[in-house]
Amino acid sequence: MDTADAATGTGAIRSVDDIATIAVLGAGNMGHGIAEVAALAGFDVSLRDIDDDLVQAGYDQIEWSLEKLAEKDRITSADADAALERIDPVVDLAAAVDDADVVVEVVPEKMEIKKDVYAAVEEHAPDRALFVTNTSSLSITELSRETDRPARFCGMHFFNPPVRMRLVEVISGADTAEETLSTVEALAERLGKTPVRVHKDSPGFIVNRVLVPLLNEAAWVVESGDGTLAEVDSTTKYGLGLPMGSFELADQVGIDVALHVLEYMHDRLGEAYEPCPLLREQVDAGDLGRKSGAGFYDYDDGGVEIPTDQIRADLRERLLAVMANEVAGLVSADVADADAIDRAMQLGAGFPDGPATLADSAGLETLVARLDTLHDETGAARYDAVAALRDRAETDGAFHERTGSETAYDTLRVDRFDGVGHLVIDRPHRLNSVNVDLLADLDAARSTLEADDETRVILLSGAGDRAFSAGADIQRMAAELDSRSAVERSREGQRMFGRFESSPLPVVAAIDGFCLGGGMELATCADLRLATARSTFGQPEHNLGLIPGWGGTQRLRHIVGEGRAKEIILTAARYDAETMADYGFVNEVVENGALDDRALELARDLAAGPPVAQAYTKRVMHRGRDDTDAGLELEAQAFGHVFGTADAAEGIAAFDSDRDPEFSGE
Repeated sequence: MDTADAATGTGAIRSVDDIATIAVLGAGNMGHGIAEVAALAGFDVSLRDIDDDLVQAGYDQIEWSLEKLAEKDRITSADADAALERIDPVVDLAAAVDDADVVVEVVPEKMEIKKDVYAAVEEHAPDRALFVTNTSSLSITELSRETDRPARFCGMHFFNPPVRMRLVEVISGADTAEETLSTVEALAERLGKTPVRVHKDSPGFIVNRVLVPLLNEAAWVVESGDGTLAEVDSTTKYGLGLPMGSFELADQVGIDVALHVLEYMHDRLGEAYEPCPLLREQVDAGDLGRKSGAGFYDYDDGGVEIPTDQIRADLRERLLAVMANEVAGLVSADVADADAIDRAMQLGAGFPDGPATLADSAGLETLVARLDTLHDETGAARYDAVAALRDRAETDGAFHERTGSETAYDTLRVDRFDGVGHLVIDRPHRLNSVNVDLLADLDAARSTLEADDETRVILLSGAGDRAFSAGADIQRMAAELDSRSAVERSREGQRMFGRFESSPLPVVAAIDGFCLGGGMELATCADLRLATARSTFGQPEHNLGLIPGWGGTQRLRHIVGEGRAKEIILTAARYDAETMADYGFVNEVVENGALDDRALELARDLAAGPPVAQAYTKRVMHRGRDDTDAGLELEAQAFGHVFGTADAAEGIAAFDSDRDPEFSGE
């Protein structure tokens, strides 16, 4: 047997192309979600649990979820039926795993239970199969050594709900073969997920290693009397711009779950992870969060209400410092680099920016000083700044290298081909919402494309298939703005979006999913708009007590008329693509899944057009919006100018010769 066979076993699964059948052990929320994702990706799935009721409940949830996806046009009814057909609900363990290429274990988060499962699985699973565990924090190495295939064992941590969440942490155990990790990463991609490699088996991996200490610190703030629950959650949600307040999130995941992870981390990593007594008090009282009807908030009496005006700068710095300490610990231990940590927290926890980026913005030196002050005041181990954070603060000053590149954007992807400059809003973890960074990146990228002689058309789209852009990043805006600064932010967005509208290049918006608020205002500045049938449009600002602030009250009426514009804005309703096509906002509705090809086809056609004539056409039409006579006069002047261009001569010559013109822009 050669070295590879010794590591992975003769006949073992060696690539994602070898995988056809997946066994999912556990039919609860995570298990049935993973099974659904696998079936949608075309794999045959055995869904197993310990009794018929549990298995059937999981299967019923999959059927319900598939129906909902079809209703929302995320998939077709035929896709839903085919996926359900691929799932075999079973109770017998041997039947579940005896033909599995991959066994995904999703049983309760107890080491003893998981070990018992693997002991039983070993008796029936084929030698070729890969074993993966969905554990959120337990040792991959310890679990793998309960099997006869530690080299073919790794973590594959999905996030809840698996159907919607993009992140999968792929975690190496001490014995895991590289071939196993690369195969499981490829499997995650085949499932439509984004894998992030965790290079070393470390408690909490990436997301929980950062998130759970953050929740613990929030509890310590209240426990010590240094702040109120309202101040902490206001600071977390609106000061840091995170999707939820710390206590709101604890209620969402389950306070008992957070406490269990903390206890494990405390046992494995030491006193820095001592659980706050406040968490244990909640668990002992049975107030576990949303699932029990009450936690830090009472869900039988109104639920979560987080004030926007109790943000405290000192608490923001304190919470950031604790997260920065965890990031530095992960980086220094070679568990993951700063980029991977940021990506994981954005995809798995919905952070607008990753914790490393947030820490860089605050200044590592400042955060180390905050930790030192807290350590001097309390003596608590959790405030002992790790050496790597202190060293970085004194040397590089940041987790991320500052390249100064003019072509690298944090919030955009930019591609150029065939005369098309394609700008992809790349914040899918936040439904491509618009923040100040995106405004700046869009403006810079547009300017760069306009200065490029090879670019003839700008194509705008959003990453993923859930949103072109779901609007402004309201949480971040609420944290950053007051009445005076809001005026300037409105003007900034108006000017930036307006430069797309007035660009000499044709601008095409390819819309898939949500196109709401500021996202719709951006799309309004395009010359042509294509949308999938499943797309949703609206200006929901009135639901927030606001008005459109980036040109929506003015530009929309030029496209759909004043009556329709008032209807859309005043009702704050949502509209489907066909309705918006009837209103004249959408130029063409395309089938789901066909948008990319159609948008590129249209953009390439426009790129082959006469640049000078296109630029003048846009200018003339905009000038004549409110003054037809002025528009007509400019039209006459533009016609005369264009008539004398080389493009006009080429166009006429091509017409006479019955060939396609080749315009040069001269």
